[in-house]
Amino acid sequence: MAVLVGPSIENVYKELVRKYDYENFLAALLLPQGSRKSTIAVRAFNVSLAQVQDQVSQGLIGQMRMKFWSETLEAVYQNTPPAQLVALQLHEAVQCHNLSKRWLQRLISSREDHLSSKAFQSLSKVEDYAEHSVSSVLYLTLETLNIRKVESDHAASHIGRAQGLVTLLRAIPYNSRRQQVYVPLDLLVQHKVSQNDFLRGSDDKKMKDLIFDVASSANAHIQKARTLIPKVPSEAKIALMPLIGVVSYLDQLRAADFNVFDPKLSQRNNLLPWKLWWNKFRSKI
Repeated sequence: MAVLVGPSIENVYKELVRKYDYENFLAALLLPQGSRKSTIAVRAFNVSLAQVQDQVSQGLIGQMRMKFWSETLEAVYQNTPPAQLVALQLHEAVQCHNLSKRWLQRLISSREDHLSSKAFQSLSKVEDYAEHSVSSVLYLTLETLNIRKVESDHAASHIGRAQGLVTLLRAIPYNSRRQQVYVPLDLLVQHKVSQNDFLRGSDDKKMKDLIFDVASSANAHIQKARTLIPKVPSEAKIALMPLIGVVSYLDQLRAADFNVFDPKLSQRNNLLPWKLWWNKFRSKI
């Protein structure tokens, strides 16, 4: 069996993130070299966990795979990582930056808790899930820059929550085609929207009002993050660039009159690389 060495290894796990976490991959490319490599390793770990949640329909198999990643994480911190590509790259990142184990553990536990049911009872539960599964990656990105400050983490928390809410919105058309609805129950009841409305791609007023509420919650977190960003060290701002993709999607959703099923929303944003580069150049988020 051929063994991947040198640049080939890095290319493989980079491709994993580029394929399944494209916008965050673009943002990671703006980071300094050492931080970039470690952040992509963390994101590859996160993608691997998300794939268990998304691709495994049988609970027992999902639990076994999560157990593998949990044991892998323990081995990484004992300096005995298994000969598995993502594990080896994560081990290198942990060694280089002394990454906090608790954030990586939260990535696992948040996915484990949703293996049996991906449905959310309330919007606040979605935000809690995003805090664990999205904000944790941003905290780790900050650590790769050797930034461990409350103000930076506070801004990252709000950005992660906003990104989690936007991810929920972006996934609606895909999930609806698979006959799945994960929109929080409290919003369905409040707006008198049924699961069938989602499955048939409804774009009536009550559906748009529901989508508007989720988008407004995401925007509230964005505005809170922006009030905190001036207090964040200048070198930390580059770790928070995923915010640009979140704002871009919400702008497109607004232009589509909050019709989440508008086909244009499913197209790749070809302007995003330029927006990311321009905001880095201006040192602005």
